Amino acid sequence: MQKSKYLVANMRDALWGLTVSTVGYEDIPPGAPYPTRGHADGYYFDLNKGRILNEYQLLYQPEGEGVFHSTHVKEARIKAGDMFLLFPGEWHSYHPLPTTGWKSHWIGFRGKNIDDRVKAGFLSPTKPVYHLGYSGEIIKLYEEAYQTALEEAAYAQQTMAGIVNHIIGMMYSLERNMVLGRNQDHVDMVNKARQLIREGLESNLTIQQLAERMGISYSNFRKLFKEYAGISPALYQQDLRLQRAKELLTTTDLNIKEIAYRLNFESPDYFSAKFKIKTGTTPSDFRQTAHS
Repeated sequence: MQKSKYLVANMRDALWGLTVSTVGYEDIPPGAPYPTRGHADGYYFDLNKGRILNEYQLLYQPEGEGVFHSTHVKEARIKAGDMFLLFPGEWHSYHPLPTTGWKSHWIGFRGKNIDDRVKAGFLSPTKPVYHLGYSGEIIKLYEEAYQTALEEAAYAQQTMAGIVNHIIGMMYSLERNMVLGRNQDHVDMVNKARQLIREGLESNLTIQQLAERMGISYSNFRKLFKEYAGISPALYQQDLRLQRAKELLTTTDLNIKEIAYRLNFESPDYFSAKFKIKTGTTPSDFRQTAHS
């Protein structure tokens, strides 16, 4: 069984940053021929020859197993719960195993939003396969995208762009959390450290002291914290203190000097400099604007 929808995006849609070209679903029973027929020109491919697309496609297999090949990946086994991303200009081929078949959801898209994420290294053709496990929420998003495509109401492209971004965000975060969660002790340590940092914003707690309390060296603590939180513990602490500074500037009459020392910045000048880098304005101007 296969169902698919192909869409057209106009120049105005493209300015949104992401447009969807195709969305669909297929259920390939064990031993069934593959690829299935009925695809639009440019999408059907010969398994041995493969194909090259001019768009991204994101495929999710909640059931079954298969094999994936690309220019950058010689061979990768696709298991139930895996998602893989096809890149424009990248040769690829894939198919379900004859013994298992698979169920597969897909959505094709292009746009600057995705190009920028690839350039930033969040997504790469060297790592196209993501191990997520079964997710009813992801399936629901694919189904929502398909229904939106069928209805093709005004501005449906913007709705589907939001769905694609949601799926990609879930794909990225789910796998990262699965990888990091394999060592629950490390996860618990980082969560505890973040709690202590939040509770100690107005104390003189240092990151070195925090590492000692966690029973780990500073370098290893910093590495683990950054891997899990995506930011160093020192910068995490500083950003929270700057957030707290905004609260104090708008809800108290404390002067800039008092706030700086209350939040353990080295000096009022250092505090003001960091505040301006973070917010684009000085603490005094921020307070004046908030009270105007």
